[in-house]
Order: sequence, then structure tokens, then C-alpha cells
Amino acid sequence: MLLTLLAFDAGAQEPTFPQRGPLEITVLFPAGSSADLTARLLADGMARHLGQRVLIVNRPGAGGAIGYKHVAAQKPDGYSLVWNSNSISTTYHSGQLDVDYRAFDAVARVLVESPVVAVRSDARWKNLGELINDARTRPRQISMGHSGAGSHTHISLVTFENAAGVVFNEIPFGAAQVVPNLSGGHVDAVVQLPAALIGQVKQGSVRLLAVMSSNRDTALPDVPTAREQGVDVALEAWRGIAVPRGTPRPAIAALETAIRRSVEAPEFVSASEAFGVRPAFLPAAEFGDLIAKEDADLARLMQQIGLKK
Repeated sequence: MLLTLLAFDAGAQEPTFPQRGPLEITVLFPAGSSADLTARLLADGMARHLGQRVLIVNRPGAGGAIGYKHVAAQKPDGYSLVWNSNSISTTYHSGQLDVDYRAFDAVARVLVESPVVAVRSDARWKNLGELINDARTRPRQISMGHSGAGSHTHISLVTFENAAGVVFNEIPFGAAQVVPNLSGGHVDAVVQLPAALIGQVKQGSVRLLAVMSSNRDTALPDVPTAREQGVDVALEAWRGIAVPRGTPRPAIAALETAIRRSVEAPEFVSASEAFGVRPAFLPAAEFGDLIAKEDADLARLMQQIGLKK
């Protein structure tokens, strides 16, 4: 009898994940935002591969701090996820969040976005060089909007100013207000992620002067990089999935596999292009290494420009 029990125990396996539903992904932005729409696209694919419902819950506010704090406090069982981004570092180092990236286990990077410099189509500047030359002759006279103090677009703008040797009249908005204020003529230009602008670009009401990436963005192949135009700046934003620290490795592995399959699906690739973002899957280990490295880099950068608290 004892031998039989030992044999049974030796062959026993952990229950496969997930055993129940739904899973919940916290999105740090309001419903209808580009971050929300891409998260819903991902959730649909994950649900098909996991065989359980994957719900999106929007928990915006405080630069992402509200959503991050909620997920960090949940049971580490794989059922509570966060649609994270570089904001885990910028929100922490700006003093808005009391936990950093180490409160989470990385699961997978999903996509990347490269900030762009954009103006209205009727603006006098036809390229980045014209904007920079004008800004040099009129310091602080050209207004440039971004998504708020400590945001990725704010850091990108300050880095751009430093690299180009110019100073704009920086105007922070909530992420949802940046593009309407550009379209309404309340600001001369913006640094923003392309997903927020792609509709206006297609309509012809907004012109993109540059993309801040190492190479031309495959989602925006006709837009030259800032580096091509003499400004050495490249600051990609990423989005991915993380879970509370201590989540079992089998659950992380199952989530990672479902994400990879979802990101590689033709419908995800084509929809991403329409949003102006690039699928860029990274597995858990590599994603975790990336987050740790970028956290140190962002801490130094925010210290240099006076945003670190």
C-alpha cells in the first residue's frame, strides 16, 4: 500500500493554470485610450489560449500609481495582472508610488511605441530642423505639450530639448487632453505616443516631424527619426504584463505562452499597425532584465532633469 501511494505521489502533477476564471488585467488609463484598446486586443487573444475569461478593469489616476498599488496588493496567484509600462519606474522615482518594479514579477513585453514630435498640418514647420531653428531664436516662446510631469512623454521632451539645445514652453496635460489641445490650437506642438495621434495623421490634420527611435518605426515608415535630423535621442516606450511578486512560476509560464501566441497572431499584428504600435514580445526573464536596466537608467535621467524625488 505504501509503495502504491509513493508511486501515485511521484506521478502527481500540479494542476494546470488557470483552473478558474476570470483573470483580471488592470489598465492604468481610462477606457477608450490607446493603452486600453491594445490591452483589450491582448486580453481577447489570451482568453482564447487560456480557455478562461480575461477581463479588463480600468484603474486610472496618479500616473498609474492607483493601478500599480492595487495589483501589488493582490494575492500572487496569476489571476491579477497589470498592463505595465515604463511608468512603473517614472511614477516611482517621481514620488507618486511607494512600490517599485520589484513588487512585481515580469511576465512578457507585448509592444513598443516611439514618441513623436507632432504639429498641426497648417503649422509653419515642415520638418524638425525648422522647428529647432525657430525655437533657438525664440526660447520658451513655442509651446510644447506632453502628458504630465514625470510621464514618458515629459521625459522624452526634456531629453529632446537637451539634445537639440532648445527650450520650449512646456505645458503638461492629462494624457487624454494632449491631442485635443493640439487640434484646438491651444498648443503649438506636442511630444506624444503615436497611437494617440494616428487618427489625426490619417485625416491629414496633424503632421509628424520626427519619431524618437533608434530606427524608423515600422508603423510609421515615412516619418524620419530625430537622429536622422541631427538630434541624438531615442526613447522607446514599452507595454507588457506583470503580476504580483511571488506568483508561481507555472502560472507565469502559462501566461507568457498565451501572450506570445496572442502577440504573434496576424490579427494582433495588423491591429497594432492600425494603432501605430509595434508588437515586440519578450519572454519573462528578458523582460525582467529590461525593466531593471531601464529603471536604473530612468532614475539617473530623472535625477539629472530634476524630476526624481
